[in-house]
Amino acid sequence: MSRPADREARRLTRWWRRRSLRTRLTVIAATAIAVSVFVAFQVASELLDRELRDTAENQLRADSRVLATNAQRAGPAQVQLPPYPGSGRLVRVILPDGSTRTPAGQPALPPVSEHAGRVAQGASADLMESNDSEEGYLIYTLRAGDGAVQVARVADDSPINRFGFGMLLIGLFCVAGGALVGRTVARTGLAPIDRLTAAAVRVAHTRDLDAGIPDEGGGEIRRLIQSINDMLAALRDSRRAQQLLAEDAAHELKTPLTSLRLNVELLIRLDRRGTLDSALPAESRTRLLNDLGAQVAELSTLSAELTDLARGDVSDENTELLDLADVVVAAATRARSRVPDIEVALEVTSVWVSGRPAALQRAVLNLIDNAGKWSPADQPVQVRLRAEGASAVLEVDDAGPGIDAADVPRVFDRFYRADSARALPGSGLGLSIVQRVVDAHGGRATVTRSARGGALLRVGLPASAPPDPIARLTAGEDTAVR
Repeated sequence: MSRPADREARRLTRWWRRRSLRTRLTVIAATAIAVSVFVAFQVASELLDRELRDTAENQLRADSRVLATNAQRAGPAQVQLPPYPGSGRLVRVILPDGSTRTPAGQPALPPVSEHAGRVAQGASADLMESNDSEEGYLIYTLRAGDGAVQVARVADDSPINRFGFGMLLIGLFCVAGGALVGRTVARTGLAPIDRLTAAAVRVAHTRDLDAGIPDEGGGEIRRLIQSINDMLAALRDSRRAQQLLAEDAAHELKTPLTSLRLNVELLIRLDRRGTLDSALPAESRTRLLNDLGAQVAELSTLSAELTDLARGDVSDENTELLDLADVVVAAATRARSRVPDIEVALEVTSVWVSGRPAALQRAVLNLIDNAGKWSPADQPVQVRLRAEGASAVLEVDDAGPGIDAADVPRVFDRFYRADSARALPGSGLGLSIVQRVVDAHGGRATVTRSARGGALLRVGLPASAPPDPIARLTAGEDTAVR
């Protein structure tokens, strides 16, 4: 294909793509009807032409047999030829010497063809042929005695032409009617889409996600409306979650920022007055600086946990088959390095799961950090991992005061902190992150009172078959990290 043809094809494609769906359906309907009418016309014309030709040939054969019978009785040279009536069939007798006889007043026929002459000479019995002259004769030659007779008829295309003209008018009417019907059907069929589009535009302009789209129609339209309503519901939940996160973050950041600002303002004011050393003894200054460091650390922790929680999903990390025991050991090691005073006793068994290692390690680390805040200095945090049926069960047990029954339902809520935990460092986001990670892995997190009197946080995750036979994490079944 040449370049101009390529450009024209691309231009036509772009034009078609810019048309509305209603216009496309109308054009498609009209084109389909036009093609159908054209094909029907071609087939009908061919059938009609064959039928008319067969009728004319049969009539010529019948007339030729009557004339041939008379010629055999009287001889081709003596047979009586009726006068030409002025229209209708034409006759001619071919004599043995090749000359011809025609009725008086009859128009001249085309010269005898070579094949017709052979019939007169006895080479064949008959011949049906068409003449390509302007008149367009259909001529039948039949052997008669020692010559032949010919009966001819002018090929009349007027029935075909009249039929074609009628089909053209019918076709134009059908195409116009098809375009109108297609337009009406497209308008009716796309009416729910138009209303759906208007509703979507209204939601986009007003930002009102609570305005659902009315459910109407059936089949694909209903499924589309339901999908859009589900999308709007998800957007509403996301926006509410963002609003809640922003409100909670502002609330949680307010206290440490206020305390930090007051302490910094105190230091600046005393420094400007030149009374910093006299107003703040070394012991008070050290305590104030320690408070500032603790507040900065709390803000850093809160900022990191807010960032982690604001992501809202852990699906960015690839899922892989992993040994949960390795994740638990790595999390315990990190907890020990972050808080040297924390003591973690591990009792883990190799259990394979399908999950995201970084997210799971963050969840386990949060569980250990939370337990470490409550456990007495002389009591370790006990971390147990085992297979239980088709689940991997992780338990983090502390020897603290436990969780009040009234606080249990809200333990995994964002920013929730029991009254007894207000004085302790933390943002109230750690267990919420645990809940999110566990939910993303198809598991469940619960909290109960442990046998040691503290809280027992329990996580159950779907277990997976190991890739091949494996040994236990250590030579024995238990491992301790001190």
